[in-house]
Amino acid sequence: MLAETIFSIQNNLDFEKAALRVFNHQYLNNHTYQRFCNLLGTTKTAVKCVNDIPYLPIQFFKQEKIVSTTSPIHKIFTSSGTTGSLTSKHYVSDLKIYEKSFQKGFQNFYGDIKDYVVLALLPSYLEREGSSLIYMVEKMIADSQHPESGFYLYDHKKLVKTLEQLNHENKKILLLGVSFALLDLVENYNIQLNDTTIVMETGGMKGKRKEMIRQELHEILKDGFGVSQIHSEYGMTELLSQAYSKGDGVFHCPPWMKILIRNPEDALSVLGPNKTGGVNIIDLANINSCSFIATQDLGKINETGAFEVLGRFDHSDIRGCNLMAL
Repeated sequence: MLAETIFSIQNNLDFEKAALRVFNHQYLNNHTYQRFCNLLGTTKTAVKCVNDIPYLPIQFFKQEKIVSTTSPIHKIFTSSGTTGSLTSKHYVSDLKIYEKSFQKGFQNFYGDIKDYVVLALLPSYLEREGSSLIYMVEKMIADSQHPESGFYLYDHKKLVKTLEQLNHENKKILLLGVSFALLDLVENYNIQLNDTTIVMETGGMKGKRKEMIRQELHEILKDGFGVSQIHSEYGMTELLSQAYSKGDGVFHCPPWMKILIRNPEDALSVLGPNKTGGVNIIDLANINSCSFIATQDLGKINETGAFEVLGRFDHSDIRGCNLMAL
């Protein structure tokens, strides 16, 4: 089974083979992606290696039903959006693949979720339908099997009391929160945590605060929580995998996910290390939708393939890529 192959990737050769198999599958079964490839002049036989594979602009998830299967759809994950705006929809036919991806992905970087008390501070995500992040965290809370694990929404007082108690007991804690909520917490409470606590931000001010660069955000949170590093999770509605940063905003992917940087002046070419451009993502867990996505994020990779997210294209930059015009 293709999914089993994906989650058993050990090296670059395994990744290359799996990526080509997934491309062939999606070219044949995803009509939107096939049309897009054909308009670029890239047919199935033209793709000999990963560098030949086209990346579907992420905006298509707002306009088309991106599926590579005839199986029934069991879940539709949706992005947040302002009133009247188009939201991305990710049609998921096999939730077991998503669960395996986020479970193995977390374990790959942090070990067994059962070792952690999972405390979630995710207002705005929790208050709407269809969040893939909420689905993941609900499962992590259940899998942790700790009675203190749970969503705390706006109950900061209870959350701080729980943090202090767990900290006193020297238990390992994963505090996972959206950026604006973590800032609200440290502004209103004096919290000093020990090194058994992982504070992980998922990004996003959701219109609640002015946006700030990651370094500034992390300095405030480090001071506010008394920790040496702020961890980060990088994921999105259109993906079934996450990358993680253990500090300094440098992200690492699980073995079935890879980041490439496209040239902002030529969207079909890829840049080398330490050059800023558009973030292209290969997420092989997206077997049944599209695994090859050109995002609206700006970033760069280093020589090891680890990456940083530096911002986003504005609307004129996106149009300038000329991919959506095809």
